[in-house]
Amino acid sequence: MPPTLLTSPSLTLTPEPLTRDAFAPFGTAIIPPLPRTATSAPNPLSSHPKHPLVPSPVAANQLSALKYSPISPLLNNYAQCPSKQPSEARMTMFSCFPRTLRTVAGTGSGKETDRVVFDVGILERHSYTTQTFSPLGLGSDDKGTYYLVVVAPTLRGETAAATTEAGESVVVRDPPDLSRLRAFVVSGDQAVTYGAGTWHAPMVVVGERRVDFVVTQFVNGVAEEDCQEVCIREGVAVDLSGKEGGRAKSKL
Repeated sequence: MPPTLLTSPSLTLTPEPLTRDAFAPFGTAIIPPLPRTATSAPNPLSSHPKHPLVPSPVAANQLSALKYSPISPLLNNYAQCPSKQPSEARMTMFSCFPRTLRTVAGTGSGKETDRVVFDVGILERHSYTTQTFSPLGLGSDDKGTYYLVVVAPTLRGETAAATTEAGESVVVRDPPDLSRLRAFVVSGDQAVTYGAGTWHAPMVVVGERRVDFVVTQFVNGVAEEDCQEVCIREGVAVDLSGKEGGRAKSKL
């Protein structure tokens, strides 16, 4: 088991829809620039919707496609790691199954006062590489399943007291800034890239079925350099009560 931080705030997060701007401090939100209903390119191409985080498209594939490049960074900072062990690019598949949620009974009368929450028990980060999660087989109009992204920035240059499963005291370097923890609801036509060093919960699927993700990152095979993990004491949760049929009430 990873070390457990000795201090953590007691807080309940309200998840927000994923947008490029909101997620920018933690990495890159990969969202199709055109609506799903678009069956042809904007004409003229100069009328294409513009966003500072989306590259301008160019026509491709005999004018049957639009190419956006680059849409997300592929950072490999393993040259800075202590072991100097060579790294390689790797694509992996994670089959993620629906998480168990906890029902919190309300203080009033009636079921409408109950809350459904996901408890955040662990965070991880990849100090030397970006990590992109691209969902497969989950459509934007899927009403029964979505995924949740929980992220926190790093307190660079700082340390935090922790304890191991055996009760030994240890120090966690560059711990997560739990005071700035945020949660995002993500639909099936969206992908995310965690920035190098961004703390995040392991992928959280909520709903009726599993989601398969293609994961792209760099690795060097040294466990403590590929992935750093910490456990959080009880008290950090994401309130999912605003969902209807596995979806957020607000438009994604």
